[in-house]
Amino acid sequence: MTDPVAIRRLPTGVPGLDEILGGGLPEFSFNLIAGAPGAGKTTLAQQIMFALASPDRPALYFTVVGEPPLKMLRYQQQFSFFDMARVNDSVRYVNLGQEAVDGTLEALLGRITREVEATGPGVVIVDSFRSVTQAAARTQGGDLDLPHFVQQLAIRLTSWQATTFLVGEYQSPDAEQNPVFTVADGLLWLVQSLDRNSMVRKIQVMKMRGQAPIPGLHTFRITRDGIQVFPRVLVGRSEQTARAGAPAPPRARLSTGVSALDGMLGGGIPAGYSVLLVGPSGSGKSVLAADFIREGARHDESGIYAVFEKRPTAYAEDGPGGAQFEQLVRQGKVAIIQTRPLDLSIDEMLSEIVDAIRRVKARRLVIDSLSGFELALAPTFREDFRESLYRMVSVLTGMGITMIMTAELEDSYTDLRFSPHGTAFLTDAIVMQRYVELHGRLQRVMAVVKVRASAHSPEVRAFDITDEGIVMGERLRDYEGLLTGSPASIAPPRQRRAPGRP
Repeated sequence: MTDPVAIRRLPTGVPGLDEILGGGLPEFSFNLIAGAPGAGKTTLAQQIMFALASPDRPALYFTVVGEPPLKMLRYQQQFSFFDMARVNDSVRYVNLGQEAVDGTLEALLGRITREVEATGPGVVIVDSFRSVTQAAARTQGGDLDLPHFVQQLAIRLTSWQATTFLVGEYQSPDAEQNPVFTVADGLLWLVQSLDRNSMVRKIQVMKMRGQAPIPGLHTFRITRDGIQVFPRVLVGRSEQTARAGAPAPPRARLSTGVSALDGMLGGGIPAGYSVLLVGPSGSGKSVLAADFIREGARHDESGIYAVFEKRPTAYAEDGPGGAQFEQLVRQGKVAIIQTRPLDLSIDEMLSEIVDAIRRVKARRLVIDSLSGFELALAPTFREDFRESLYRMVSVLTGMGITMIMTAELEDSYTDLRFSPHGTAFLTDAIVMQRYVELHGRLQRVMAVVKVRASAHSPEVRAFDITDEGIVMGERLRDYEGLLTGSPASIAPPRQRRAPGRP
């Protein structure tokens, strides 16, 4: 018995697509790209074609009724992957409109056969194959019906060692009746939906013979560079992601930049932990988060600041240490991420963060804030925000990243909550900031609520924000009812110490 022939996998040239396919596109496979009008099928096919075509193994692109080659070229030239110098050399367009309208399926198959034999292509694309189906329905003569046509086309193109794509406009019920869905080795399904004012595009690998694609729907975006897919990362794959790009193991504990807070945490934040920093507006969450990033840069631990509430330049324009923060960005020790609002997906954000981690070899990450992050998502992704956030946190901490996520809460003293999203359980540590009234003034206080698998201080300590950043004060030991917002003194007046003073 002979050993099986190894299947070569081809890079598609579409960022993220190779990953969801299970490692690339099987060579000589017979594939279908399907979806509704405007979903991005032609753009995907053209992007793959330009990635795979070469002078010795050119690509043949057959157009059928839907768009003549001249019109297609006019619109595809807007993409950076399109290279006009390769047209009629390694990329050739053939119009089958006349055969599809006036001829039989035998005539159409014969024309394709002649073109393939004359060219010897490595890639063959038929767009739109739905037009072939419609032509077959109108054709009364001929001995070749649609199922036999599809079968013969698949056999011939595979024997010619061509990787084939049929592009067609199909709705999901068509899959049960159309023979191409059965014959195809691979099936890529593209969908788009409008939710309020946000357009969301998704791709699903419904079938890919001989491979283990990532299941489910994956978001993608069409830009000037073409299509970029954002794989739906599964929690079980986080270790694989870590091995793919994680730098050297981090230190056992990471300083927050505030030594007194490090002591309250039991010696700093354990490396690879996720921390929820929660408090009302103006309590100092962003200041502490920026201190955490700056402290890392001082120890050669690069950081990423993903901002959803301020402009990226705001950290250099105001706040303690702003000029230093700007300098760290220029030196490449800190990367600031601000994504386009209102139509984001969790997977797109995760992809951008992972790219930045690998670019600057980051060990620290801040997401400021979860409320702003949720608002930046397309409405359809807000419904499962907690589940998606869980996947994202698991992947990032699995890569060894130590992260702080800020969350803004109204200071409701009758209802002690740590997250407006019900996500507190996702994090390894919680640091709480809030206001209390002492001697007729608002005083900021801070406490460490939890540090998983580590001892930590139960103290509630006053703190102030100065030009030097956060300055921790004393433990408020002479008061009770601090969490009510209006604490009462339990010490004689002569023994009281001014809050906020060590």
